[in-house]
Amino acid sequence: MPHQILPRCAFLARWLAAALTIAIMACATPAAAVPSFAEQTGQKCIACHVGGYGPQLTPYGRAFKIGGYTSRTDKFNLPLSAQVVASFVTTKKAQAAPPTPDFHTNNNLALDQVSLFLAGGVGTHFGGFVQVTYGGVSKQTSWDNLDLRAVTTVDVGGKNVVAGISLNNAPGVQDPWNTVPAWGFPYTTSALSPSPSTVPLFAGGLAQNTLGLTAYAWVDSKLYIEAGGYKSPSASLLTSLGTDPYALGDINGVAPYARVAFQTQVGAGTLEIGALALRANLYPGRDHTAGVTDRYTDLGLDASYQLPRANGDIFSVNARYIHERQNLRASFLQGNVGNTDANLDDIRVDASYYWRNAIGATVGVFDTTGSTDVVRFGGLTGRPDSNGVTFQLDGTPFGNGSPVGSWFNVRMGVQYTAYGKFNGARTNYDGAGANASDNNTLRIFTWLAF
Repeated sequence: MPHQILPRCAFLARWLAAALTIAIMACATPAAAVPSFAEQTGQKCIACHVGGYGPQLTPYGRAFKIGGYTSRTDKFNLPLSAQVVASFVTTKKAQAAPPTPDFHTNNNLALDQVSLFLAGGVGTHFGGFVQVTYGGVSKQTSWDNLDLRAVTTVDVGGKNVVAGISLNNAPGVQDPWNTVPAWGFPYTTSALSPSPSTVPLFAGGLAQNTLGLTAYAWVDSKLYIEAGGYKSPSASLLTSLGTDPYALGDINGVAPYARVAFQTQVGAGTLEIGALALRANLYPGRDHTAGVTDRYTDLGLDASYQLPRANGDIFSVNARYIHERQNLRASFLQGNVGNTDANLDDIRVDASYYWRNAIGATVGVFDTTGSTDVVRFGGLTGRPDSNGVTFQLDGTPFGNGSPVGSWFNVRMGVQYTAYGKFNGARTNYDGAGANASDNNTLRIFTWLAF
């Protein structure tokens, strides 16, 4: 055993040294006109983000997002920014095959992603961001998150109402709370980390392969109401944007989406409770020959609480539950599933504590259960059930201000995910002797923004 541990420790030491070197180089090397939202608003990162780094938002950050990213102190700033994520990933046991030929079955060091952003507000009514990302594992460039807004503020019966519309490319990416999957914990992941095979459609299934238009109202900074719909762009357009148009399928007509949330002060903290709904009729693989679609209906509840302390510490908790009803007529006719009707339930809860809003610890639990289908899921049980817990420790030294200006920030952290069940069972889940705990994953990451 020692002869196996020593090389891994040496590899980790080399990775940490390399990550530290990257951070130091970024601090020492000036970047020409690469501002962030912090530069636009004149606020430090901790004003908008829990722990001084995105994407977990404070009440101020939520108001900035709902307001269309328009708040500013300077008349103009160049609305460009970038981020780089690199990590080392190791699992309890080696995977059956490497994710791509460029990587190993275990102990992988990777540049996870490089993203460029065009982000900012124009005047008092328009703002948003466009993200383009290079994936270091897939070695492909594609469009990423998109959220373009038009907003106005009106008085309705003596109540202040922020009204707006959002053009976006993923249900939930426009949401201001970190309970939705688009911005939920863990806030950074790697394509090298093993993950369960099944999650609800709302948890990323329509991300970057749809375009949606939603309208929302924020009443007296308490009641949030939103509704809209999503359509599938053409296969040729998605291909040109770097997205596989056949991975999921295309929407028949429009997929309606609705969201409601209520936020209020409870003691010294901020409480939010809400609900969401999404329905999509999909032609799987864009195959229309069967003349029928698969129907997904997602209904969810969520809640969050955030408590800042006078000494700068901050505590937050986020929770959501999604129930998905599936009618898989098209997939059944294609022979890809054994049953036409199925259910999926997904529960996520995470809690974090940040000391001086700079050094944080987060724990998140997850539990996904669903109907049995041996054709669809295979394995020992034919079920999608997976559960586990993720721990993260991280530090953000420049959230309260960087010595080189507002254009640079960095977070370094360690994640560990332990699985109780994986794709249906705790032991021998694949029928070939693999256990859920074999996928337990340690990830050490560096996340730069500039």
